Amino acid sequence: MPRRLLLISNSTNHGQGYLDHVISEIDDLLGPIRRLVFVPFALKDRQAYGAKAAERLKAIGVEVSTLTADGAGRRLAGEAEAVFTGGGNTFRLLKTLQDSRLLAILRERALAGMPYIGSSAGTNIAAPTIRTTNDMPIVQPASFEALGIVPFQINPHYFDPDPDSTHMGETREQRIKEFHEENETPVVGIREGAWIRIEGGRAVLGGSRGARIFRRDQEPEERRTGESLDDLL
Repeated sequence: MPRRLLLISNSTNHGQGYLDHVISEIDDLLGPIRRLVFVPFALKDRQAYGAKAAERLKAIGVEVSTLTADGAGRRLAGEAEAVFTGGGNTFRLLKTLQDSRLLAILRERALAGMPYIGSSAGTNIAAPTIRTTNDMPIVQPASFEALGIVPFQINPHYFDPDPDSTHMGETREQRIKEFHEENETPVVGIREGAWIRIEGGRAVLGGSRGARIFRRDQEPEERRTGESLDDLL
């Protein structure tokens, strides 16, 4: 499939500004494309979120239009040269895309080769479902089925168990293992500062901190920056 995807764990690294750690990768993925549609539905204040993205991407010469959850938004999504879906609450994002009939449009465009960029919640919805999100279900979507433009699940903001922690709640690794008690799909835990870039049938892990691959009934596998994820496609 002619996919061109950039799936980012987080939009802001500690000590840096919004998208600073990944802005050059966004610029490279877009290439000559200098117009982009931003999907703001994961946050409540959509107008402010769209303005924030527009201001940041202006620095690399990209003009941003903010998507709306209506007929005009469906027309805009259908004509978009590229799409960037921002982070926030994954349940709110998915419900809005379902209710506005935008989910199928974005899926079709991304699978046809339109560059798709996601961060956090925007990365979660690239997976078949949102069952491995970290977010609270503050709203109830019609289903957990998401874009499905990659065949594996994603857990953004993944952090490793701390052997010195006194916290008695579940670690992220334990939660992903619970997912695999009921599901077969592999899960990629992307640490903050990392991303997955997919071009056609090739997938590479980028950024600074790597990822862990979880499969049912197997020990987690470490992947470092620059390593291939082709086996997951």
